[in-house]
Amino acid sequence: MLSPEELALLEAIRESGSLSRAAARLGKAPSTVSHAARQLEERFDALLFDRRRYRLQLTPAGLLLAQEAARLMQDVARLTQRVKQVAGGWEDRLWIVTDEILEFETLLPVIHAFDALQSGVTLRITHEVLGGTWEALRDGRADLVVGATNEPPVIPSLRWFELGVMDWAFAVSPRHSLAKAAEPLQRATVMEHRSVVVADTSRRTDGRGYGVLGGQASLAVPSMRAKIQAQCDGLGVGWLPRQRVAGLLQRGELVEKRMDDPREPNTLYVAWRGDHQGRALEWWVEQFRQPRLAGRLVSGIETVL
Repeated sequence: MLSPEELALLEAIRESGSLSRAAARLGKAPSTVSHAARQLEERFDALLFDRRRYRLQLTPAGLLLAQEAARLMQDVARLTQRVKQVAGGWEDRLWIVTDEILEFETLLPVIHAFDALQSGVTLRITHEVLGGTWEALRDGRADLVVGATNEPPVIPSLRWFELGVMDWAFAVSPRHSLAKAAEPLQRATVMEHRSVVVADTSRRTDGRGYGVLGGQASLAVPSMRAKIQAQCDGLGVGWLPRQRVAGLLQRGELVEKRMDDPREPNTLYVAWRGDHQGRALEWWVEQFRQPRLAGRLVSGIETVL
């Protein structure tokens, strides 16, 4: 490892092209800089400086040393900062997993606010669907889950609170044959048509989709936004978050159908493990407790088609 002084010497010679100018830049006598350069060559037993030309240059070995030494110094500086960060109660990184039912755009202002803290914590935000969200917390692939559905499972040291309640509307394209079907729709009638689903991402089960009847044909899509788009395009039918598609329903781009067996609203949860709690996790938990943010997450952002 090179000292900061040795690294500065290499950089000064590389940029200035002479010992005298390097010495002036470093505020040292030319003889001191020349001696330090020779000591560096003796230390590595290699010719680091090309003295044969009018302009002093680093040899390929000297250039490699300068580049690698600079990289190592940056790594050491980053490691030092990370150690201080963790010692101050901040995590090295925070992994947040949101259920795909939530819109990522809603979190952008919160991420900006977190960045303003200059904590140094690396954020990783990914998403899962249905059982996959709880599973991520259980398996250590998440420090915090947001928007998880169903009752909280048994997880050691689990802590949680309710984010809000999501209501649903059974909707179809106005061009779909069910758009003019008599209401309330019966299960047998719905069974005859393909359902659009966002598939469960659980690794431990075969996965499932909300509102899919046994034996019903389905089209699995990658996100709730894709599901809304597919249903607007008449590719299938299914339950959609009522608040998120309210505008589409009002404009007639989707038609809500009254069902014989309405779907119950879903409670959404925020959850984490209390035995892994640092300052970043505490900050994010507090943000999700704020009614305004919780309301925006549950209501979502209308999909632009």
